[in-house]
Amino acid sequence: MRDVSRPAEPMSADPGDCAVLAAWERFVRGEDRVPGVRPLVAVSWHRCREQYRVDPHLAEAPVAVAQPSHPPEHDVVFAELGFRAATVAHDVGGIGGVVTVTDACGRILAEWGDQATLARAYESRLAPWFCWSESAAGTNGMGTALEAHGPVPISGPEHWCQAFHHWGCAGIAVRDVVTREPIAVLGICCWHSRLPAAAASWLAHAAVMAQHPLKRRARDSGAELVAAYTRARSHSRAPLAALDTAGRVVIADDLAGVLLGVPASTPAIDPTLRWNPGLPELIAASRHATGQAAHDPAWVGSTQIYGHPCDEPTSISIRPVFSSGHLIGNLVSFGASDGARVPGAEDPVRPAVRPRRLVAVHGNRMVLLRPAEVSSAESRDNDVWLRTDQGRLRAACPSLDKLDGELADDGFLRVHRRYVVNLGRVREVERGLRGELSLVMDDGTKEMVPVSRRNAAAVRRALGI
Repeated sequence: MRDVSRPAEPMSADPGDCAVLAAWERFVRGEDRVPGVRPLVAVSWHRCREQYRVDPHLAEAPVAVAQPSHPPEHDVVFAELGFRAATVAHDVGGIGGVVTVTDACGRILAEWGDQATLARAYESRLAPWFCWSESAAGTNGMGTALEAHGPVPISGPEHWCQAFHHWGCAGIAVRDVVTREPIAVLGICCWHSRLPAAAASWLAHAAVMAQHPLKRRARDSGAELVAAYTRARSHSRAPLAALDTAGRVVIADDLAGVLLGVPASTPAIDPTLRWNPGLPELIAASRHATGQAAHDPAWVGSTQIYGHPCDEPTSISIRPVFSSGHLIGNLVSFGASDGARVPGAEDPVRPAVRPRRLVAVHGNRMVLLRPAEVSSAESRDNDVWLRTDQGRLRAACPSLDKLDGELADDGFLRVHRRYVVNLGRVREVERGLRGELSLVMDDGTKEMVPVSRRNAAAVRRALGI
């Protein structure tokens, strides 16, 4: 990493820290306004206070608990990150810093630096076998990187725990190229000083290099899924599709392509080119199958989904596909009901704790909303957008499924695969020529929210019509 050995800037040199510290003190006392705090940090503080309930006066990170085994390709990532960390360990140690590699749970696996800084780091348990996830140690470079994409710098009082305010740190997560779940985090931490300017670019480059073998493995797995699909097609006339472990379509035949709303008989070997069918039940069933197959490779399951284009229920059977003992995806047969019943998406487990606030992001501000201020939520591309009394805002929560679960007890209802509405904010119900329903909300926009056929009966019951 170039320029890493230049003198580090003392953390007290930035007057902005005073504003951040003042905002931290107010937020710890229970206030919600945090002017001058970066949205990424403000949202992290909100998670630490409301969701994880981390003590802001925690003096040291807790001991990590034992974790289940991981796939062999994760070891390749750990080795690559270890190599990258070792190459800059001397330079980082020269400015009073340490380099760390953690796993997907925030557990530090290895650490490099000069002996004096390593000894100081150990006082806060910034050391192997201690846990630095947000849920364990609050906002910090390593833990917050597990919750975000790209390099995450956390400086001084941006840390949730006061005992860590003397550190400046940054981390970046290496993520599985198929599921986008974190595998490991590479981090740099400096005592009483800011990170070198080159730290963010070095972390980003290291993460890209660590993902190269994952991309090769994912392309190979895509080709193997297509081969498994071809073999299965030769023995069955049932409509068939092959899905990766994230529930995205690698290949589907003509009828399966129509039901999934994806191109037919077009292999998508590269993980960046695979199709998302936009069917929450199918994604949930695929993830359930992944979990079951990890314990029982012979597992086969069945459920129903509501496919395109008419939202009619369709039975499917799911069969995991393995390569060299490693799960690479699932074959989905339509019109079949073989195997164990997969828990349906129609009766999800609701969280016991209701959200105190909905968190949205607008420019450089974090907006905390009462549920009553939100008329509806829409999933678009990779974001969830809220229609609110303050206008259209992007939700901090990236999943409409998760938002639906959190708001069920506040009078919200899933009316479409892309929409959740506040039933108390429905102003009009419009019936189309074919009996389809649309909702007009009282948010002043006059935009229609469509109701899918599968959800029409639930909407009528909820509204008493």
